[in-house]
Amino acid sequence: MATGPAHSAAPATGWDVAKIEGREYVSVESIKRFYNFAKMTRLGASVVLENAKVEMKLKVGGNECLMNNVKFIFSHPTSTVGEKIYVSRIDLAKLIDPVLRPNFIQNAGEFRTVVLDPGHGGKDPGATNPFGAEATYNLKVAGLVKKQLEAKGFKVVMTRQSNVFLSLQERVDFANAIKERAIYISIHFNSGGASARGIETFTLSPPGVPHYDANFKAADLQTRAGNEHDSANIALATSVHGSILRRLGTNTLDRGIKRARFSVLSGVRHPAILLEGGFMSHSYEARLIENEAYQNALAAGVVDAIAKYRFAVSTKPAAAQRN
Repeated sequence: MATGPAHSAAPATGWDVAKIEGREYVSVESIKRFYNFAKMTRLGASVVLENAKVEMKLKVGGNECLMNNVKFIFSHPTSTVGEKIYVSRIDLAKLIDPVLRPNFIQNAGEFRTVVLDPGHGGKDPGATNPFGAEATYNLKVAGLVKKQLEAKGFKVVMTRQSNVFLSLQERVDFANAIKERAIYISIHFNSGGASARGIETFTLSPPGVPHYDANFKAADLQTRAGNEHDSANIALATSVHGSILRRLGTNTLDRGIKRARFSVLSGVRHPAILLEGGFMSHSYEARLIENEAYQNALAAGVVDAIAKYRFAVSTKPAAAQRN
């Protein structure tokens, strides 16, 4: 496969690059060539790229991307120059490339330690409803994940194993005290308006990209500790989010894989994601979250995903193929 811009400072020869609103964009046609998509179909504002393994759907002016029906939220909307459709280079480098080529992620690889962080606890119950408190559900699901992972030979450590309070910094410090290769998954359930529902997964925003749904500010340009693993973060999120969707079935609303600047994602020095497994505030999802079968499905999805992610990033390409 030819070299491309995904991990380099400047686009390589052969890529169709344009400046749009001061940002570098790469044409969808270039993406088609580089990643060996056999077919590209455009109908109005929609474009679909397909090969034997992946179907990617984009829409001009939109910031949603579907890859094999898993929703990703781009940092910048797709755009056009003349008749050509373009994707921002940061979305190519920090999202599309690690999803399509996880084995090219250079600072990921074999690991056996998983850090599970059940959110909230103690004086901080998280979201609540008539059925229970988020902190309790977070701990239940984390415990199920731990048991199943250990049965597969993983080493699992939890930031808390009972209803105790830990500050965000204490969670970060706990994870960073682990010096061997590890991954970090923070488990939560959501809260919002009565109609809000679905699952979403967050990774740390790359430098220059603000927190999801927030306005850009100067601090967003700063590189955080967690940005060392931008590519691994999105690959891990893809595996977890997709596996959970498959476990939960078609009635589950996919709210997408998103960027955020949560403290635990910013500070943890391992590949890290934050999972929101449903809405405590939604009448139907609240009953699901209370249900043990739903909790087990979430946990099984996470376990499936970790094994698949480890295999994907541990199978490295030949040196001649690397960027």
